[in-house]
Amino acid sequence: MPRAFITGITGQDGFHLAEFLHGKGYDVYGMVKGQNNPRAAKLQEELPFLELVPGDLADLPSLVAALQIAQPDEVYNLGAISFVALSFSQAELTANITGLGVLRMLEAIRMVGGTQNNPIRFYQASSSEMFGKVRETPQTELTPFHPRSPYGCAKVFGHDIVVNYRESYDLYASSGILFNHEGPRRGIEFVTRKVTNAAARISLGLQHELVMGTLDAKRDWGYAGDYVKGMWMMLQQDEPDDYVLATGETHSVEELVQLSFAAVGIDDWQKYVRQDPKFYRPAEVDLLIGDPSKAKETLGWEPEVDFPTLINMMVENDLAIEAAKAK
Repeated sequence: MPRAFITGITGQDGFHLAEFLHGKGYDVYGMVKGQNNPRAAKLQEELPFLELVPGDLADLPSLVAALQIAQPDEVYNLGAISFVALSFSQAELTANITGLGVLRMLEAIRMVGGTQNNPIRFYQASSSEMFGKVRETPQTELTPFHPRSPYGCAKVFGHDIVVNYRESYDLYASSGILFNHEGPRRGIEFVTRKVTNAAARISLGLQHELVMGTLDAKRDWGYAGDYVKGMWMMLQQDEPDDYVLATGETHSVEELVQLSFAAVGIDDWQKYVRQDPKFYRPAEVDLLIGDPSKAKETLGWEPEVDFPTLINMMVENDLAIEAAKAK
């Protein structure tokens, strides 16, 4: 059986990827940080097939030890300080984990898999936030980067160091430049889940208003379950490369709010929504829309869940969660 090692296993993508790879017949190992990680027990309960291994992207020896335990054929580096807003107040931590963490993992792979004919295939979770103040629309694998947050800057370093290790050491290292991908397992701190959860709670009488930053920003939003399949597809190619995964459509935050409230039968959403400058970022990314042509042609990848279906899926999940809590 092939073996896969996933960092960021406690996040949305880690869960989806572990499920997907298990379905493909993989032995799946997930890296968790710290003693008594509060998410570990819940994860083990939901994914009983998963082998958890201790490790930390800030600590190279722990990564070497984790890889020696897992002996993986494929490594998926999804771990990061991934909340863009937080990266402004914790810029150094974000650079250390989201940026230098990639370098440490590549070094660990070289140390465990060997410097010649290394058999380990590596996937790096790059991000559309690297494009930031976009130079062209839509964005492709060749669009220049102009990040607008410490998170975006750290992701650019991670992306570039993958290219460097691929070219310098002949490692099989690919990056997926993934545009926003969401789902019911998205953390409540992210804007999509914040909105769908608020709509559910307001409809149930558990919350009175939704406080937002900008409603004008536009994003290319897809379903996380579709995107993890693309990650796996990248590592099945003969040669490593970089690929944009996106829907090719863009929607505003206001559309997100409107659809979420419509899903619970509220049409006059404006009276429940208030904007507060404290949620504005020091530098905003106004428009992201990806061109997934290369992934479609080379990998045969296609997103299957459209934006309205995604939002309905998330709202229904939040309704069930909040209604159960209220009992």
